[in-house]
Amino acid sequence: MSIAPIHPQRVRQLGQKTTKKNGPIIYWMSRDQRVHDNWALTHAQYLAYTQRKPMVVLFVLSPSFLGASSRSYDFMLQGLRQVEKDLAHLQIPFFILVGNPPQTIAKSVKEWNASVVVTDFSPLRIKRQWESELISKINVPLHVVDAHNVVPCWYASDKREYGAYTIRPKIHRLLKEFEGIPPTPHKQLNTWQMSVLKIDWEGLNKSLSIDSSISAVTWVAPGSVNAGKKLSHFINLKLETYAQTRNDPTMDGQSDLSPYLHFGHIYASRVMQEVVASSANIESKKAFLEELVVRRELSDNFCWYTPHYDDPLGFPAWAKVSHEKHSHDSRSYVYTLEQCEQAQTHDPLWNAAHNQMVRTGKMHGYMRMYWAKKILEWTPAVDEAMRIAIYLNDRFELDGRDPNGYAGIAWCLGGVHDRPWFTRPIFGKIRFMSASGAQKKFDVDVYIKQHSPSRLFS
Repeated sequence: MSIAPIHPQRVRQLGQKTTKKNGPIIYWMSRDQRVHDNWALTHAQYLAYTQRKPMVVLFVLSPSFLGASSRSYDFMLQGLRQVEKDLAHLQIPFFILVGNPPQTIAKSVKEWNASVVVTDFSPLRIKRQWESELISKINVPLHVVDAHNVVPCWYASDKREYGAYTIRPKIHRLLKEFEGIPPTPHKQLNTWQMSVLKIDWEGLNKSLSIDSSISAVTWVAPGSVNAGKKLSHFINLKLETYAQTRNDPTMDGQSDLSPYLHFGHIYASRVMQEVVASSANIESKKAFLEELVVRRELSDNFCWYTPHYDDPLGFPAWAKVSHEKHSHDSRSYVYTLEQCEQAQTHDPLWNAAHNQMVRTGKMHGYMRMYWAKKILEWTPAVDEAMRIAIYLNDRFELDGRDPNGYAGIAWCLGGVHDRPWFTRPIFGKIRFMSASGAQKKFDVDVYIKQHSPSRLFS
């Protein structure tokens, strides 16, 4: 048996260059919660194989995380049960520890005399802070592997891109080099000598400090196995008409893969290859792959190169000037966070969209744009509008706390990845959306009936 190294541009080494430790390779699993099709796990296994050391997988469960509720934690923990099962087949130890990630990992590095830590990449500020803190606490290398994007984020571009039109050719040019699927992981060769306790899943749930009032989702089942089933369902039954149905909120035309991609239950390159190999029409394939690869990886690019991705300081200069000029424009309606959260607005379309998110943990992409732009229209200041939109999105959306969400809200409120439009009150040069405009695209009355606000929190 032999294990090949992964593409060198998919790995960034942080901290110490070498180590004389004799202990295991630790894969700190974080964003990519799967065993198969995982470049970070492949890299960790390669290091273990070449250095003749065991590897272990460690997941650190934060008792709270960026406003996530029980809805998200339930989905994540159920998915990690699949990880436990898959790793057991490979005889790779799996640990879930509760606490502050850098402190917990540093303690494990010391106790196990670990030689290298490998982790998966995230462009979000909190993961980068964790990595920096961990480096200051350990004296072994930390390898960061982009196991999430088809083209590694830092290699696709060395700067923040203006929009899809600027990053698209860069990604397309590199696809052939990076679109491959990681090899099937091997069974552990160098066995772990320490005891591995059975994971106390019930105890993990009790350790959380989260809002448990948000109901779990029922329309999607967690884990990598279910992600594969959802992908097959999409390809077999929905992909052929995707180009025609995806933008109609009244129809079930989208892939529903977003939660699986967010939690890393499925790898985007696997999705891409199966879609390309399908018999669906070219128009639908192109439309879907644009969203899956270009738009999704544009969001990672935005968060990676924009420290203020979640506040107006991250807006382009023209949008900042526009907001300043219109900061005192009068508003016909002003709503508080509490009124928005309870869908107590005058707009039945907005209320229906919000209700869909609260009840199901998802909202159609077109309606997410409308929803966020109306928050801007009904809030006294853009920074408050952004705070409300992010809070509600991350509280209720199953795929919240994601680069797609931050980039999407920044597009809606601050013209990120967009261009200046005709000036109008409140919005200035930010693109405007209205209920009358929505009516021209789909049957608004049908959508409102589908997601009646009277059923909110029912």
